[in-house]
Amino acid sequence: MPTHNPLNPNWAARCRESFDGQGVMGTFGVEVAELDAGRVVLEMPFRDDLTQQHGFLHAGIVTTVLDSACGYAAFTLMPETAEVLTVEFKSNFLRPAAGKTFRFVGEVLKPGKTLMVCEGKAYADDKMISAMSATMMVVKGRKGINRS
Repeated sequence: MPTHNPLNPNWAARCRESFDGQGVMGTFGVEVAELDAGRVVLEMPFRDDLTQQHGFLHAGIVTTVLDSACGYAAFTLMPETAEVLTVEFKSNFLRPAAGKTFRFVGEVLKPGKTLMVCEGKAYADDKMISAMSATMMVVKGRKGINRS
């Protein structure tokens, strides 16, 4: 795993505060399990109300949480004045999302001043179920991006 240097000395608290403001993660029951510079691990339990017709965790839920894991991995390395937005992502589903506990790992592969390339991996009970490639944008000086 590459070593990254955060540009904001208060990066961990800022990331947790931002994550706590995401209604969708709270709705899904997702929590921050690990928070490192350039790497974030999110976890959630299986829930029947988040499944598709075959009883597996829905692919939309998997991609939503992986997107957040990658976004927050990038956010850990951004300056205090920046926000993060997703530019694009691609997911490959490797097996059905069947398990009791789900873990979503986002890592920055290449930090940049404007764009950050990330990878995400989703696990169900320690079996990889999905891999994501994502590009995150470093947003500075844009009105309306930060709600506060």
